[in-house]
Amino acid sequence: MSVGGTYEVTTKTPMGDQNGTFSVVPADDGKTFTGAFTGPLGSIDIEDGLIDGNDLTFKVTMTAPMPMTIDGKATVDGEAITGTMTTPFGAMAMTGKRAG
Repeated sequence: MSVGGTYEVTTKTPMGDQNGTFSVVPADDGKTFTGAFTGPLGSIDIEDGLIDGNDLTFKVTMTAPMPMTIDGKATVDGEAITGTMTTPFGAMAMTGKRAG
């Protein structure tokens, strides 16, 4: 099964659980992807998205509530996704499931 799709995710942050969607759009090469995180604060584009089997690595650059770059790692297992978002404040767990 492809890692591509839209996932409903929850990230555990110091400001509480943040719910949103994480879209993964694989490129034709099957090794890179684009997409976005969308939540209450808007949408943030995925940068440097790489696919290695069921594993994803990527970055996002936030501007609100404060500017920071977040390094992400996630693994897709069937309909589920789990991962870690690493910020200057530490690592935050992300979990979710494929939407629809």
